[in-house]
Amino acid sequence: MADTNALPLWGVMGLLFKAHPWHGVAIGPDSPDMVTAYIEIVPTDTVKYEIDKYNGYLKVDRPQQFSNTVPSLYGLIPQTLCAEQVAARCMERTSREGIIGDGDPMDICVLTEKEIGHGDILVRAHPIGGLRMIDGNEADDKIIAVMHGDALYGHWRDLSDCPPAIIERLKHYFLTYKDAPDAPVRRVEIAEVFGRDEAHEMIARSQQDYRARFAGLYQLLNQAMQS
Repeated sequence: MADTNALPLWGVMGLLFKAHPWHGVAIGPDSPDMVTAYIEIVPTDTVKYEIDKYNGYLKVDRPQQFSNTVPSLYGLIPQTLCAEQVAARCMERTSREGIIGDGDPMDICVLTEKEIGHGDILVRAHPIGGLRMIDGNEADDKIIAVMHGDALYGHWRDLSDCPPAIIERLKHYFLTYKDAPDAPVRRVEIAEVFGRDEAHEMIARSQQDYRARFAGLYQLLNQAMQS
């Protein structure tokens, strides 16, 4: 049996309970070059699933109203948050004012040649770039990554390695997945497409935002386990 004294807190909790995908799963020791991604939806899903932020279970967010489906594995990076630092970078890069973080974990799209039949899984992925998406006045960045060890995409290390058609497919999905085809005004916009270095910057900022918001979480858990 594992020596619980040598495990990080989430490792100890994982021996007893299923870990919360946002708070209880580690981003990984090689972040930001390689991160753990929790996958919520896959390309065959006709329903948009997402985690319930309070209990960690995968829930139905909404049925997809139109024919577009997500063109990659899609989910979140554990122990990240889009808040002040993420919003500040968005304003810096776009010369906008009044942007706030959307209050969710950092989203990630993971490219792989393999057909994966369902979400609620963890994968290791290498961030290669991203989309700086703004939803109303909220920063809602999408990190683009490749699955570790993937035979077709796994050697890519920057968005410049990715064919433009794949990037356009991702952009089209995120620009249209909330709106009817005849919507006069799009609710979201993609202000920038960025490469690996900026993806690493955004992951680091989202980790800073997470630590600032949830600094007392592990202290409370430690106290509870010692009482």
